Amino acid sequence: MDDAGAAFAGLVDLAPAAAFIRDCQGRYLWANHAYAHLYGAVPDELVGKYIEDFDAPAEAVQFRALDQEILTRGTPVRHTLDYRRPDGSAGRAVGHRFPVRENERTCVAGIYVDVTDQLRAMVQWQEAEDNLQALRDHSGLPCALLSANGRVVEASAAAAELFRIGLPDLVGRRAHTLLAPDPGLDRLHRRWNGLIARRTRRLETSAVLVDAQGRQRRAQLHLTTVGHSATRARHVWAVVTHLSLAHEAHPSLTAAQIRILSLLAAGSSNGDIASSLKLSRQTVDYHLSRLRDLLGAATRPALVARAYVLGILAPRAWPPRSATAAHPLSTA
Repeated sequence: MDDAGAAFAGLVDLAPAAAFIRDCQGRYLWANHAYAHLYGAVPDELVGKYIEDFDAPAEAVQFRALDQEILTRGTPVRHTLDYRRPDGSAGRAVGHRFPVRENERTCVAGIYVDVTDQLRAMVQWQEAEDNLQALRDHSGLPCALLSANGRVVEASAAAAELFRIGLPDLVGRRAHTLLAPDPGLDRLHRRWNGLIARRTRRLETSAVLVDAQGRQRRAQLHLTTVGHSATRARHVWAVVTHLSLAHEAHPSLTAAQIRILSLLAAGSSNGDIASSLKLSRQTVDYHLSRLRDLLGAATRPALVARAYVLGILAPRAWPPRSATAAHPLSTA
């Protein structure tokens, strides 16, 4: 082996890329361990043998044609090869073949990287993207992909409909502009920061959404991080479920007023509410009168109904509790 061939062999002998040198007759002069492994052999078992000793006839014809192309052109050529892997499965490799001088003869050297697994991963990734796009576009769920700084990257048609704006206008918006002022926003912001910092992968929370007409809906938000970084999430998928009816903004209620509404929804009398909260009967009566004015409800049943319609009390929860409570058993 001359100096150029020896240098090539020394460079790639233990490299993970498969490499070989063959003469113009298709006989192996040298192969590294990675190349020999493709045939379930060691390098010494290839040297002196011919292409046909290891490859099927059709593949041997293809490989000889590639070798002849290099010998004829005298310049390197990049190739993509389909071949049969040791386990019998179809494989694909990319690499270069180029002429080298061996004992004053022009021979063919090649170095290839198996990209079968990478291509398979790309296909699986594309299938996952297609499935996600189909879910986004056809599930009917309002959902959006948000960047780490809270900007809408993409969104479903249902999300645009929810906020009563065109889809092109929704994409690019800052998510905080879609949220109504709410006592739970500070907590939501802290939990968002935890998502981005990878302290958690997903969370479910409640928020009040506001559309382009200023009407509000309380909803459940399901947030899931996207991306493989161990330190910081690049994107977050947000899916909206369990929407309340759209309504005009209502006055903020105190914790005591919300607690009274939850006890009222559970069927408690004024006296029971007073005992539970350690308030006087007159104070409870005052709060209920004030709540009827604030929520526009003349009767106790109407007051409970309005509390659910406006998203003040959580649907699907018993005993009744605030929609912003952190825990299913919380009544705060």
